[in-house]
Formats: sequence, C-alpha cells, structure tokens
Amino acid sequence: MRRGFTLIELTIALAIVAVLLAATVMGVGALTGTKAKAAAAELAGVMRSLYDTAALTGKTCRLVFDLPAERSEDQSLKYMAECATGDITAAADRDQALKDANRERERASKETKRPKRILREDEQPSLDDVMHREKDRVEAAARFAAFTSPEIQPHQLSGIQVSVWTQHQRDPVKHGLAYLYFFPQGFTERAQVYVQQGKNVWTLAVSPLTGRVKIAAEALEVPRS
Repeated sequence: MRRGFTLIELTIALAIVAVLLAATVMGVGALTGTKAKAAAAELAGVMRSLYDTAALTGKTCRLVFDLPAERSEDQSLKYMAECATGDITAAADRDQALKDANRERERASKETKRPKRILREDEQPSLDDVMHREKDRVEAAARFAAFTSPEIQPHQLSGIQVSVWTQHQRDPVKHGLAYLYFFPQGFTERAQVYVQQGKNVWTLAVSPLTGRVKIAAEALEVPRS
C-alpha cells in the first residue's frame, strides 16, 4: 500500500521549493542587473525633476548621495534632495569640499553627544561663545534644507553600488557624501553617475545645459577635458 505525503512533509517540500526559486530569481537578477537598471531609471527621473525644481523656484538644489563605506551589494545607500535658503554655488574643488563635509558630519555627530553650555542670565558671553554664534549664523544663511515633492522623495537602494562623478572632481566618489548641483539659471553640473549590480553597469550622463539624462548600458570613461 502506497503512503501519501503528510502535511508536515508537504510544508517542508514547499519551503525548499520557495528557497530554490528565490535563489534562482536573485541569480538571474544579478546576471541581468535588473535592480541596477531600475535604479538608473529612477535616478534619472529624480534628476530631471530636481532640475525643473531649481529652475522654477529660483533656488540652488542638489541631489545628495550617502554612499556606504564598504563597496558591497549587501550595503544599502541613501539619496535625498536639498534646496538652499540662499544663493549658493558649487565648490570649484569638489574633492576637498567633500572631505570637509564628511569631517564636518563626523564633528557634528560627536557634538550632538555633548551637552551645550548654557549661559546664566547674569553671565556675559565669552569671545568663544560669540564666535560660535557668528559661525552658526553664517552657516545658517548658506544652509541647505531637505526638499521633497511627489516626484522627489528620500530613498534607500540596496543590492547595487553607486559612484558619482562631477566636473569638479578628479575621480568618482565611491563612499561618503556626494553631491550633484542644479542651479536656478537652468543648468547643472556635467556629471556621470554609475549604477552597478554584479558585472552590469549603467552610466547616467547628465547634460549641463539642459539637465537631460542619457542612460548608457556600460561604464563610460570619466571626461578629462
């Protein structure tokens, strides 16, 4: 007499099939780069929307990439949009500006853990207190604030790697902060954003005069002229 499968055996068999199917889908995705391709299209749309936003609002805006320290597809990365409260231009030496921004972020992170000194009512501020206040005032005048719209939302990407190059950099930024600026006069920086999954790479080439983004299914060389 033949014995059929029990409910427990069927459940285990279905679980094994589900795991094998998921592994197959992930493997095919890595081979074809489906996540990278979708992320490239998503970023292209965000860039175009931010270009239009800067032109319509008359404010300098930027796309901020927060890239993980380790180059691994297991790590997730974040991007978000910001617009300035005043007139701001991009630094001519982006490499140094990014180093300073990352150092400032580390310093700010440490300072948030320290309680700020509170002056008593009868206490006069020291020269150091006055200098810190003035520094905060100047920084606030040139500060970027988070910007969101239905088309532009902070997002987190996983399963891919991103590198960002602009005309003010020597090489693409692969970890830490990276910026792509959009100006109210209706132009942006010459830039290339690389989106990679496995051996598959898509390059987003940004036109500085029109903000148009072309997507190439290859890793384009960084322009040197």
